[in-house]
Amino acid sequence: MKTIRVAAAVIRDGGRIFATQRGYGEFEGGWEFLGGKIEPGESSREALVREIGEELDSVIETGELIETVEYDYPGFHLSMDCYWCTLVSGELRLLEAEDAGWFSADELESVDWLPADRGLIEKLKAELKK
Repeated sequence: MKTIRVAAAVIRDGGRIFATQRGYGEFEGGWEFLGGKIEPGESSREALVREIGEELDSVIETGELIETVEYDYPGFHLSMDCYWCTLVSGELRLLEAEDAGWFSADELESVDWLPADRGLIEKLKAELKK
């Protein structure tokens, strides 16, 4: 099975995190943490900075690795490095996503997460409540 390596940004502002709703493709309508494929010769942190620039016209700083999610979708295996991130500049303009929002720990269950992202929710809720 083909493995796709991606990086995802869990952008945090105090007690809230930013997520987007996918506006295209097989998983259209599902909610996710933005990011994208890691290009050859690129670190996962570099990929995140590039992807957030492309998708949100914003600059982020990548912080601590939360975890690497391993998930088998039909047809491919996803290996996703998920990092805590903070917004450095920009206004998080949606250039590709359908919708977006800031979610508190109590609001994280209010949207339909993509399967690979769903595995992070309990860990994120616990961290936001600290």
